[in-house]
Amino acid sequence: MHGVKFFTGAAVSVLLAALAGPTPALADTIEAALVRAYQNNPQLNAQRAQVRSTDENVPQALSGYRPKVAVTGSVGYQYTDTNTTSGGSPTAIVRTEIHGANAPRSAGVTATQNLYNGNQTANRTRAAESQVSGAREALRVLEQTVLLQAATVYMDYLRDSATLEVQRSNVRVLEQTLKQTRDRFNVGEVTRTDVAQSEAQLAAGNTQALTAESNLTTTRSNFRRIIGNEPANLAPGSPVDRFLPGTLPSAVSLSLIENPNVTASMYGIDVNYLQVKINEGALLPTINFQVAATQSYEQTMTVFRSFGASAVASINAPIYQGGAEYALIRQSKENLAQQRLNLETTRDQARATVVTAWGQLQAGKAQVQSAQAQVTASEIALNGVREEAKAGQRTTLDVLNAQQALVNARVALVTAQHDRVVASYSVLNAVGRLAPQVLGLNTTVYDPSVHYEQVRDSWAGVRTPDGR
Repeated sequence: MHGVKFFTGAAVSVLLAALAGPTPALADTIEAALVRAYQNNPQLNAQRAQVRSTDENVPQALSGYRPKVAVTGSVGYQYTDTNTTSGGSPTAIVRTEIHGANAPRSAGVTATQNLYNGNQTANRTRAAESQVSGAREALRVLEQTVLLQAATVYMDYLRDSATLEVQRSNVRVLEQTLKQTRDRFNVGEVTRTDVAQSEAQLAAGNTQALTAESNLTTTRSNFRRIIGNEPANLAPGSPVDRFLPGTLPSAVSLSLIENPNVTASMYGIDVNYLQVKINEGALLPTINFQVAATQSYEQTMTVFRSFGASAVASINAPIYQGGAEYALIRQSKENLAQQRLNLETTRDQARATVVTAWGQLQAGKAQVQSAQAQVTASEIALNGVREEAKAGQRTTLDVLNAQQALVNARVALVTAQHDRVVASYSVLNAVGRLAPQVLGLNTTVYDPSVHYEQVRDSWAGVRTPDGR
């Protein structure tokens, strides 16, 4: 290969460093890329807005504890023309005539307070709180997904850029080999067949380089979509084994506790259980207390002003309302049973995901070592075949095959190093710990409880806490 050598180091932490050369002083790191994805990914920010929207379910439920006050008013015009008679006998009849117009007007206020509604308000509040907790877990799911996507596309770009450099280097070597073969053909050392074989291998090398360039272009686009900027001066990535449990059983146990898909499903059970209680509350009596006051003017031509006030307690006990409420109760119980089964499915899926990711991580470690040994052996084999070809013991085709074997080995090593790092992030994601706090990312962690506390006990107002 005349001085061209790649990936003979053993440390995965220096992935692609041989191709990248010395790390630039302002190199982009995988940690910085994760921070940008965490802060700016539009899908993640949309999910945060969804959580804030879900927070408003709690004050909506709490409104059932609060009084409802309404103000009424009216104003109008009416014309009256009446003729009445009164008296005890035909000789004592008194006729009264009222003619004219007046402007009736009134103003009133009514306040209603619910005293009991079958505990529906309390259960709605608890259900809304469980919905908030479930929404936060769904946010954690997406946060982990975005961080895993960001780590993966970062490593994808390193892999694809390294693969492209390998293929380009291979083309340069094949061009040199073709030139040497043609020179030897001109002096009669090889045949036209050897030249054709070199030309064919060079054409294949160009095709592989173009394919690698296309793959890199696609990865660059995905990098921009997920992380938010064009990749430039990427520093090598390293695995996150230090954050992982020590054994597979401990990883599985941890996933059944901390995986956000599992915890979100558990909150879903709470919501469905409370929905059963809410629907059962519709069968219980409702007690309300109402206070009202009304001031009226000129409601009739003979009464200039009147005032009325009342305080009334009322109870409404449902007996039968067509049977819909019973159907709702049965339906909500079936939904609860379904959610419990979904939890078991989610736990099984979490367990399987951890086992799969753990297996890929262990295989990735072994594949890196095997690929490094393959590269070393392929380099030695290529050098040997070249020397033997000079002595006439090998053909040009043997040299070209050995060269392609080395290229394949280098690409395999790049892929194995990529898979090794991505697998470590996948395991961390599967156990539910792929988070900025665990990774120690230099960013402000989004805290959904801040908005929740701002709106939970809000009695009035249409502006959001951020001023919109």
